Amino acid sequence: MGGSEGEKGGITVTWENLEAIVTNGKNRKLILQGLTGYAQPGKLLAVMGPSGSGKSTLLDALAGRLKSNIQQSGKILINGKKQTLAYGTSGYVTQDDAMPATLTASETLYYSAQLQFPNTMSIAEKKRQADITLKEMGLQDAINTRVGGYGSKGLSGGQKRRLSICIEILTHPRLLFLDEPTSGLDSAASYYVMSRIASLSLRDDIQRTIVVSIHQPCSEVFELFHDLCLLSSGETVYFGPASEANQFFASNGFPCPTLYNPSDHYLRIINKDFEQDIEEGFGKGVITEEAIGILVKSYKASEIKSQVQIEVTKISERDLGAIRNRRTHAPFLTQCMVLIKRSSLQLYRDTSNYWLRLVVFIAIAISLGSIFHHVGSSNRSIQVRGSLLSFFMSVLTFMTLVGGFSPLIEEMKVFERERMNGHYGTTAFLVGNILSPIPYMIMISLISGVIVCYLSGLHKGLEQYLYFASILFFTMMWVESLMMVVGSIFTNYVMGVIIAGGIEGLAILTAGFYRLPNDLPNILWKYPCYYISFLTYAFQGSFKNEFEGLTFVWHQDGGTITVSGRDILTDTWHVQMGHSKWVDLAIMFGMIVVYRILFLIINKIKEKSKPTVPTINGPKAKTFSRTNMDEL
Repeated sequence: MGGSEGEKGGITVTWENLEAIVTNGKNRKLILQGLTGYAQPGKLLAVMGPSGSGKSTLLDALAGRLKSNIQQSGKILINGKKQTLAYGTSGYVTQDDAMPATLTASETLYYSAQLQFPNTMSIAEKKRQADITLKEMGLQDAINTRVGGYGSKGLSGGQKRRLSICIEILTHPRLLFLDEPTSGLDSAASYYVMSRIASLSLRDDIQRTIVVSIHQPCSEVFELFHDLCLLSSGETVYFGPASEANQFFASNGFPCPTLYNPSDHYLRIINKDFEQDIEEGFGKGVITEEAIGILVKSYKASEIKSQVQIEVTKISERDLGAIRNRRTHAPFLTQCMVLIKRSSLQLYRDTSNYWLRLVVFIAIAISLGSIFHHVGSSNRSIQVRGSLLSFFMSVLTFMTLVGGFSPLIEEMKVFERERMNGHYGTTAFLVGNILSPIPYMIMISLISGVIVCYLSGLHKGLEQYLYFASILFFTMMWVESLMMVVGSIFTNYVMGVIIAGGIEGLAILTAGFYRLPNDLPNILWKYPCYYISFLTYAFQGSFKNEFEGLTFVWHQDGGTITVSGRDILTDTWHVQMGHSKWVDLAIMFGMIVVYRILFLIINKIKEKSKPTVPTINGPKAKTFSRTNMDEL
């Protein structure tokens, strides 16, 4: 019977003596201090406080999203029990509205529906659910408007925020967390967004539990709150009905002036970033630190705090039922297909990514072809051919990095948000990321390759051309794989480009052209750098492809000198001839696979250190003694 209630009713979240410590080397900081409270079905709980007060940390703790460097103690219960939340019963809307920029609002939500709903639901029903959700959030007039992003216009800030909410309420979750949903919006947009959020608490015959962190709402928004949790430096200043907060402040000598926004008044009293006397009428000359101390002490001794503790205890003792798994997502193969389709559409519409790269590479290929026009087969052409091949591949690596890292970072943000909310896993994302750009990389390789080969007069033949294009394709694939590994560790664009660029520079330097393999110092640069450099095998394979089968003839001292391409490979370029050029290509493919597997491993490790929303499981086992707290 309890399970039935848990299935039909709402979700109640309680937390008791919740504390969190962030560790940074030897430094430890207490960011949540003994918080106790609850969030009930059919009500909107607002978590307010100045910047750095612990609002987002509280939400992350309740949603099971705390970072690995934050230790948590206390008790978090779901319907009075330590239990996991099944997929589809909770959602988390982050501050960052990470969505594919070139998709429309309807496409964004439709693809999300295909990822979140099982295959037992028809395509038509998924689309119907997406359309209904868009209308619920007032986006029916923007369904054909692209999301937009850096450098491209699209949805407004408020519309993006509502679309983010749509994605998370698509499965009708009974528990919804929203972190700063009005951040960056004007008062009118903030009210519209929050009014839509407030209306979700009793919609679709579902009593939703909604927890919102919010910085400084306008008075109209404040009136939408049922309960209020007011924090300052990680301590509870007030927890209770939002309508009774003014009475609490007034009873402690800080009444809210007539016609004054209550949230502005509360935050002015408890914000100690700017130490100053609180003006007459706001607190009678008391400095901020003292005002916070008065309010915190008063709250701890108040009847309101006692009622909160009693309510938390009652909820913990009641059997509200276990949360059962109501639905499953789409199966793995469906997730892969949807991600491939979505990514392909994104790439097709994004002219600043592969289309721009194609234009740039064509321009580079024409430039190289004209500079190295018809190199011939003389003695001088040996060095010219080597310079052409190595320069083209070197430019290819850096241009792929410069043009591709920024779009990858944006794609990683979308992936991180959707993975954290349980829409799909790392493997499905990896499959989609590998397959969707392949047509564009093949096109770039074939077009730029044929231009260079034809204009410069490189080794003619279909096999030689296709092999050269394959080298270009694999080089781009390697750079893409390297960017994914670096991007999963360094999410900052500048830092990522510096790290990946440094790796590419070393790979080029030790690949055997700028310093011949036999001339490289054995320690470090030849063993292991030369052998683990991807471009070693790209250079070797392309040199074998170019020189094998050619004969070079030139006149010297009245005689004719004839040298085979194979002799040039061994004597001039120090190329390893113990294996064919196809083995070099296979080694390149293997290294690409290794990089992709490394990306998978890194993200699996991150998943374990930062769990997804569906794995909320009460408090962590780690606890802290009061002695340790005092040391902080």
